[in-house]
Amino acid sequence: MALRFSLAFCASLVQGLMLSSPALPTRSAVVRGSNINMAVGLVYSTTTGNTETVAGYVSEATGLEAVDIADLTNDDIAAFDGIICGAPTWHTGADTERSGTAWDEFLYDGLTSLDLKGKKVAIFGLGDQAGYGDNFCDAMDELKSCFSAQGADVIGSWSTDGYDHMESKSVDGDKFVGLPCDEDNQPDMSESRVTEWIAQLKSEGMPL
Repeated sequence: MALRFSLAFCASLVQGLMLSSPALPTRSAVVRGSNINMAVGLVYSTTTGNTETVAGYVSEATGLEAVDIADLTNDDIAAFDGIICGAPTWHTGADTERSGTAWDEFLYDGLTSLDLKGKKVAIFGLGDQAGYGDNFCDAMDELKSCFSAQGADVIGSWSTDGYDHMESKSVDGDKFVGLPCDEDNQPDMSESRVTEWIAQLKSEGMPL
């Protein structure tokens, strides 16, 4: 009788401890959590606000927070696993410092000290096909050259179909080196272009 009572008491005690103890996370849940913590930076700078508008479309499509390059340190940039960059072209015809924004200083100062080997970088640019059709989104080419020089893997080239520009330094073969948007002449196309481009970036290895 005493033995049966002791066994019943122990069983009751163990059951109570199991019910009151918090559930521990499973191994698979922890692994899934670590996979979505890879950091991608959405970095832009703007002069008239058009680049900020398109950065907003990218933010909506990815869930990333858009940040001006002027508000980031070199360590911030180096910590990203991937970077989506946005810039306008303001100094048309220039060989360097084409955006007329904080990118101009960063590309030739802060960026040159960084090792971005193997990191994915994608670029979107803003231009005006009607007003500056001879230099449409030229700054994208400058960003590509500068990031590539630091070892980055630049992805996200985009077809020239559907645009009405004359020339662009950002065309390589039959594609732009990134996504051009024109909020002056094709504002109704920017959001859909961004949505399609983001899907492309994911397929090309951007850790979104």
